[in-house]
Amino acid sequence: MAMYRFIRVCLPSERQIAQIFSSGENPKASYSGSSKADTNKQRTDQKLIFYSLTVQTLKNMKVLSYTGITRPSLLLAHPELSAITFRGHPLNPSLTPRILSLGEKKISLTTRTQYAVVERAGSSSLGSSLTKSPSTYVGQKQRGSSLYSRPSLLEMKNDRIANRARVYEFLRGLGIIPDELDGLELPVTIEVMRERVDFLHKLGLTIEDINNYPLVLGCSVKKNMVPVLDYLGKLGVRKSTFTDFLRRYPQVLHSSVVIDLAPVVKYLQGMDIKPNDVPRVLERYPEVLGFKLEGTMSTSVAYLVGIGVARREIGGVLTRYPEILGMRVGRVIKPFVDYLESLGIPRLAVGRLIEKRPYILGFVLDDQVKPNVEALLEFGVKTVSLASVVAQYPEIIGIDLKPKLLSQWSLLNSCIDVGPEDFGIVVEKMPQIVSLSQSPVLKHVNFLKNCGFSLQQVRKMVVGCPQLLALNLDIMKLNFDYFQTEMGKELDDLVAFPAFFTYGLESTIKPRHWKVVKKHLKCSLGWLLNCSDEKFQERMNYDSIDMEEMEMEPSFNMDTLLEPRGDESSSENEDSDEEYM
Repeated sequence: MAMYRFIRVCLPSERQIAQIFSSGENPKASYSGSSKADTNKQRTDQKLIFYSLTVQTLKNMKVLSYTGITRPSLLLAHPELSAITFRGHPLNPSLTPRILSLGEKKISLTTRTQYAVVERAGSSSLGSSLTKSPSTYVGQKQRGSSLYSRPSLLEMKNDRIANRARVYEFLRGLGIIPDELDGLELPVTIEVMRERVDFLHKLGLTIEDINNYPLVLGCSVKKNMVPVLDYLGKLGVRKSTFTDFLRRYPQVLHSSVVIDLAPVVKYLQGMDIKPNDVPRVLERYPEVLGFKLEGTMSTSVAYLVGIGVARREIGGVLTRYPEILGMRVGRVIKPFVDYLESLGIPRLAVGRLIEKRPYILGFVLDDQVKPNVEALLEFGVKTVSLASVVAQYPEIIGIDLKPKLLSQWSLLNSCIDVGPEDFGIVVEKMPQIVSLSQSPVLKHVNFLKNCGFSLQQVRKMVVGCPQLLALNLDIMKLNFDYFQTEMGKELDDLVAFPAFFTYGLESTIKPRHWKVVKKHLKCSLGWLLNCSDEKFQERMNYDSIDMEEMEMEPSFNMDTLLEPRGDESSSENEDSDEEYM
């Protein structure tokens, strides 16, 4: 088909421009070689959709540009004029959109286009190549440049989502629930994630362990896991403990050796914990590696020193029970100390108890300590004796006590007919009775019966000195043989002072007995044995026996916990604890 082209350059007269549309001038006259049939077809088929008129002044000349889009055939402008310079910048007509309008309706607009070209393509293929819109060129430019540019942000986001979905699917296949991993930076490939899972398996962690703390999958093997484990190994932490170590504190794999771990180790050494004991402390309480130096650790240590724990003993206390470093003073330690004080134990004595048995601070006040104290009262222990019971056997407030009390009372009641009141006395004198098993108790009861004591005498002896149920039977036999063969006393003397079995035969009983015999003194077993060596020497200087000095049985003395140490100043125990409230 024929192609028609119309180019019109106008002088700067708007009147002439208006006449082109108002006079109904037909552009077909300007087309050369057009047939009448083509002209008629063009007139009947074309229907104006959009047109624009552009007029702009460039120096002393005006250029008219108008473009039409018609249906069904497409009439577009395709400029072929050379570039026109405007204000010193080249204006390339091939990059400037222009639309030529032909039709019955006319609209006049003023724009900045410098010229007009009318072009009609006879064939669709040729027309499409000559009448591409500016958006088409832009699209081609973008598609061509995308081959050499970076992916868009949207494409990168979609890639990340797809990679994470594949990694999640891999983890689910292993039985790992990845729900908590959202927002955590993860490997983009399954291979890297498999490497992390395999490394954790080699350390002994199971799928269940990983599910307990799935964030461990965010740790790089080379950047996180290996450096941390190497550092712990160099400190002396045994590889055999790594599995339990990581189960208790997997967060350590996120730590920096220089920033997080090394300062804590240095602090522990500064607390007089021996270098060889540091790895044992970490194995027992790995959570300590996550504490701040200026926080809980420093305040708990300061408080313990304030209530009477010797400064030189702090290292040993922390080595045996490093969990103290994680205890808050105001919430845990101070309420515990205050409650023991309310039972009648002096604060200094509480400090000494903690110094000897630091693990008692791990007893939960409301769930263990208070219920156990109530159980003691229920089974016959007097309120005034609670302090003595706890001081003798601090573990009694931390065990599952009530079932043990019931079991022991039933045992003693069945074998020697101990009643509830007597059982309370037994617990007051030897609270460790609650932890004795049935077999030793029965063996000792049978031994006393075989010595010739009646059931009532055995009951009286046990109530008077419950330690009889826990002594070494061989030592008891030696003491009893000496009592019968050398001392020549009646069994009632042993019933009156059953603690005779608790004294050493060679160290105490024989030497004192010889001195008494040498002076031809007759005395009870209590007067002979129940005193210190110094006190006994004083008694040997008496001409007669003072009956008031005859102590019938030994008893626990709270003052033994209050004896001052020579290297401690009294000011250490006068610190106020108001700052820990």
